[in-house]
Amino acid sequence: MGVEPLWAPSPERVERANLTRYLGWLRDRRGLGFGSYDELWRWSVDDLDGFWTSIWEFFEVGGPTPDAALAERRMPGARWFPGATLNHAELSLRRHDDHPALLYGNEAGELGTIGYAELGRRVAAAAAGLRRLGVAKGDRVVAYLPNVPETVVAMLAVASIGAIWSSCAPEFGVSSVVDRFAQIEPKVLVAVDGYRYGRAWHDRRDALAEIRRRLPTLEATVLVGAGEEARGAQGAEGDPREEPGTVAWERLLEDGAGAELAFEPVPFDHPLWVLYSSGTTGLPKAIVHGHGGIALELLKSVSLQLDLGPADRFFSFTTTGWMMWNFLVGGLLLGTTVVLYDGSPGHPDMGALWRFAERSAMTYFGTSAAFVLASMKAGVDPAREVDLSALHSIGSTGSPLPPEGFAWLYEHVAPDVLVGSTSGGTDVCTSFVTSCPLLPVYPGEIQCRALGAKVESFDEHGRPVVGQVGELVVTEPLPSMPLFLWNDPDGERYRDSYFTPWPGVWRHGDWLEITERGTCIISGRSDSTLNRGGVRMGTAEFYRVVEGLDEVVDSLVVDVSDPGGEGRLLLFVVLRPETELDDGLRDRIRAAVRADLSPRHVPDRIDAIAEVPRTLSGKKLEVPVKRVLTGVPLEQAVSVGALANPDAIHEVVALARDPA
Repeated sequence: MGVEPLWAPSPERVERANLTRYLGWLRDRRGLGFGSYDELWRWSVDDLDGFWTSIWEFFEVGGPTPDAALAERRMPGARWFPGATLNHAELSLRRHDDHPALLYGNEAGELGTIGYAELGRRVAAAAAGLRRLGVAKGDRVVAYLPNVPETVVAMLAVASIGAIWSSCAPEFGVSSVVDRFAQIEPKVLVAVDGYRYGRAWHDRRDALAEIRRRLPTLEATVLVGAGEEARGAQGAEGDPREEPGTVAWERLLEDGAGAELAFEPVPFDHPLWVLYSSGTTGLPKAIVHGHGGIALELLKSVSLQLDLGPADRFFSFTTTGWMMWNFLVGGLLLGTTVVLYDGSPGHPDMGALWRFAERSAMTYFGTSAAFVLASMKAGVDPAREVDLSALHSIGSTGSPLPPEGFAWLYEHVAPDVLVGSTSGGTDVCTSFVTSCPLLPVYPGEIQCRALGAKVESFDEHGRPVVGQVGELVVTEPLPSMPLFLWNDPDGERYRDSYFTPWPGVWRHGDWLEITERGTCIISGRSDSTLNRGGVRMGTAEFYRVVEGLDEVVDSLVVDVSDPGGEGRLLLFVVLRPETELDDGLRDRIRAAVRADLSPRHVPDRIDAIAEVPRTLSGKKLEVPVKRVLTGVPLEQAVSVGALANPDAIHEVVALARDPA
């Protein structure tokens, strides 16, 4: 195709890759030989039963190999490994030695470690403490916590009981948290009353009190002591630890000290955790994943695609409200050292995470395209400024990494690393298209489709295409697809979310091109989810806050990405008669978004309009407006004749294009 690779693995790297070891295992144990990654991928999606059974055996999941991996091969409703029992936490804590399980750092430069044996002791104590609070199999435990070791301990403790975990980052506003957690009716909340970001302390005592008030099913709150420094400066007034129904994290562990590490055996499809993904209408989708499906998917992805094992230090910059946190902690399944970072990636400057990479001696640096491009614009030069000799791979996700991002990483970070751009989703807690240690890296391209994931690109007629952009679809089941959506008893929202317009085919909402050589190019979302700095927010959540202001009658929000940047968030509001959009009202709108959603979703620009453009069925036109503002001709972005108010879209586009 005329494009030269930026990097190719050396013969030595290919020889020691986990994927090479897996290929040898398939040859020796199954009599299967494959001459290329593409041949292996095609077998993995054609013989789903053979492939996923091999993953069970290769990673020694435990117990006898089930007779069949896939009992019912349909979407939705696939049934995986019927009769099998396991526990995700038990698989994550198979190591019992002092090898570092968690390596954790923060903005202050602190660096600590927790070995696997100690992690197991803390999980056992936390689980015993939670049981004393009444937590049992099937109960929901939710967390309002930063990316710290206590969050990992709490998640594993909940999973060990067979209870169900769910988490939000403490920067989320009250409405965003309640919209998520209230759906699943939690019994226990584990939380902080403040967090540090950019060296500033953010007091969340009032927010925590309001969250507790609006979650009537809570029977107890466990308070992690991240706020003690701030309380010491502010005095004890309003200390949540003194409220009824609250227990300090330290006391929870003390009460469970000496408890044996125990795991509740659960069916393969027993709920493990609930993640959230927002559409354009209704509350955030509460996505339920199972113990077995997540374990097999993460074992495959972290080992075979990312090429990580027990000797590695696996880092990804994430918050606890993003599926990448769950994916990162999946490194424990392989005995890997998981590296956590709590704080801002840009404080005191854009070199902060690169210096943390040196201090932690991480071998895999997971980040986002936005961070890579921001580092490039800031002029940092990690190759000259820090020692990254331990690093063998850099992962990028969240948005497409452009060719100049690839080039910068190879020139200014490390010339001999695998730069693996990936793309997947919260919905499956993994990547559909990803990296491969056996393949070359081409600028602006993702190396391959993931093993076991039958990813195709469909044109508007539902036909698979190669060499042109289409809808990313998955045409065969994956074990980590949602078991169900919470409060969706007949599965209608599940089907509407993923299996329209093609029944039995998962439509993900990304634009995808599969090249002739099998690489993949993601050119953005085909839906309208707002992704700001790795914090995803559905437009429905945004509208509930903005339109909750008395002055605002209606609104439209559009996230317009600039090349090489995080983008501009544009808000258009329809105001009550005789109301003026002055600086005071703009400030109130921004303050409401900051308080109830997140600081990252504060609009960059707010304009008043006469009407929100809508279809005849009443749907707001976020996606068509975004497409027009990113260069698609209006007549290609939307059928103007199918709009309820055709003049409205012209007003919005004209305002957005006006530099004033």
